[in-house]
Amino acid sequence: MKSIVLSSVVTALLVFSGCSSKDPAVDLEKQNTEVVQEVEVVETETVSSENSVVDSNTNALSMADIENQLSAVYFAFDKFDVDSAMQDKIATAAAIGKNEASTYSVKLEGNCDEWGSDEYNFALGLKRADAVKKALVAEGIDGSRISMVSYGESNPVCSDKTQECWSKNRRVNFKLLP
Repeated sequence: MKSIVLSSVVTALLVFSGCSSKDPAVDLEKQNTEVVQEVEVVETETVSSENSVVDSNTNALSMADIENQLSAVYFAFDKFDVDSAMQDKIATAAAIGKNEASTYSVKLEGNCDEWGSDEYNFALGLKRADAVKKALVAEGIDGSRISMVSYGESNPVCSDKTQECWSKNRRVNFKLLP
């Protein structure tokens, strides 16, 4: 009953808030006048390399380089708890998050294999991302730096119809955000 009422209200709002049939008003007087502005001449300045503030010898890693060090966390079929075999990956990701990636936020991307409905897989992907988030927070990463998204089964890395392929799709990926 609630869905019927809600859909009726939404339909009524769409009907009554339809597009206007009026043409936009254009002020022709302002359109024909030219706007002239004076532009100041900008002087350019060259900085010599010995006066440069930027050190060209820095060994700072780029965001993509740091992301490549973060490996995916894999899950068993229909599970969202972090397996003890994946704890090393969580610890490595936490260490990178505290050091090289300390200035970045982290997006956890939950993924599933093709088994199950779309709704179920989106929920499972979010539960997997949340499990990794809780593990990272337990390792000392600030929870406010971590966001989560679920792709369900829509972001596979493998499309073969084998157990090995399906296991590669049950994962959480790390993405860094500036």
